[in-house]
Amino acid sequence: MTQLDFYNELSSNTYPGRGIMLGESADGRHAVLVYFIMGRSENSRNRIFVTDGEGIRTQAYDPSKLKDPSLVIYAPVRVLGNQTIVTNGDQTDTIYDFLSDGKTFEDALRTRTFEPDPPNWTPRISGLIELKDGAFSYRLSILKSDHQTGERALRFFYEYETPQKGYGHFIHTYQCDGDPIPSFCGEPKEVAVENDIDVFAQNIWNSLNAGNKVSLFVRYLPLNGGEPQTRIINKNK
Repeated sequence: MTQLDFYNELSSNTYPGRGIMLGESADGRHAVLVYFIMGRSENSRNRIFVTDGEGIRTQAYDPSKLKDPSLVIYAPVRVLGNQTIVTNGDQTDTIYDFLSDGKTFEDALRTRTFEPDPPNWTPRISGLIELKDGAFSYRLSILKSDHQTGERALRFFYEYETPQKGYGHFIHTYQCDGDPIPSFCGEPKEVAVENDIDVFAQNIWNSLNAGNKVSLFVRYLPLNGGEPQTRIINKNK
């Protein structure tokens, strides 16, 4: 697999939709999580990320403009012990509940499907980081409609047992802008990961389409003790 320039990958696509990147910092000291949301409608753009315990949730920036909260208000990031869950919908809670019961990431997502928003049938993307003994592994998944008909669900799972320093994998909901919007296709993309959270977060934010970007969350999880570093950037302030 060819490693891509993460910033160029973002800047060359006006609407990747929602995106997850999991990987390891170049110095090998941190597991790295990135999640961003974009929006074309007023309802999608009317959001911010706010902290919620060890994770985050989406919140309406202007509650008077919130129309349908079902697919836009959720907890993208939740933490369960040494496991960090990130998704683009309420499947975060499904994964959290299954892991709490001793079941797996895959078990949880086999009970879910793509979003009920025809004609786009937005894919559900999910990720999981698990820290253990100074090391970590991560998983990614996408649930999407077969041929975008809304009739059948395709479920793909990707497991990365031995992350590499300076590398990560990026998956997003949409291949590009369109009407209807085409779903992401292919495997998660291998991209470069930087050491400095502030540099990485700002470069990602600057690379996202200015008209469509909404919010960005970046977290660096230390592999040998210490507190996680978190950055949140919201377009609405």
